[in-house]
Amino acid sequence: MALQNKKSLGQNWLKNRDILLDIADTASAEGVETVVEIGPGLGTLTSALFKFFDKVISIEFDDKLAANLPKSFPGKNLQVIHDDVLKVDIDALDLPEKYVVAGNIPYYITSPIIEKFLSVEHKPKKIVFLIQKEVAERIVAEQGNHTILSLTAQNKAKVSLGALVKREFFTPPPKVDSQVIILEPYEKPQVSDKAIALAKLGFSSPRKKLIGNLVAALRMPKEEIEQLFEKMSLNPDARPSDLDLFDWEKLAEAIAK
Repeated sequence: MALQNKKSLGQNWLKNRDILLDIADTASAEGVETVVEIGPGLGTLTSALFKFFDKVISIEFDDKLAANLPKSFPGKNLQVIHDDVLKVDIDALDLPEKYVVAGNIPYYITSPIIEKFLSVEHKPKKIVFLIQKEVAERIVAEQGNHTILSLTAQNKAKVSLGALVKREFFTPPPKVDSQVIILEPYEKPQVSDKAIALAKLGFSSPRKKLIGNLVAALRMPKEEIEQLFEKMSLNPDARPSDLDLFDWEKLAEAIAK
């Protein structure tokens, strides 16, 4: 009997071999033989990954899919972990010094999965996920269009876009197109936790002026914040999206004085 997708788990299966091979190729890196795959499903991406990697460690939450996966790859160096990826202790896995992460990720857990792999102690060399196109575009957003998602991701990794995958290539077709996002983790974050914490306060009302948001969040006199903006040559009418990571760092340092 064919395995059915579960809408509750955001399962939309990609079966186009050329696209799968392109994703696996994008995930490949020199000297890396192990890939951690998130949500292998029917194993279509798993098959493509074995073209570029000697070992695949697949983390699958669905019990039937997790049980079925090894049957599709006899003789292959496949390790299946039947668990919720957000609960798996990645640093406790027997991973080599260099590894990468890949997968077709459901929308509803995209952000926490990315944050998880950017925060582990033993960082992957590369993270390649197929996610909703709009979310991928938000992650790589530049100054003027920043969100908390773009700032937190870009603080910990170099980000770029890969292949665009139209919705008709999935079974069942989702409502939106998907896109490959590529993240290459830095050894250390670009700015401090205080800068990111301040940014989160600043984005409490993303469409409003940042000065007003900070006045409400920090309970500081408006005149003081206006003076800080003037010293930093920041536009007093700036929205949170207008600041880059290093603007937030300088602002956090100025407020702390």
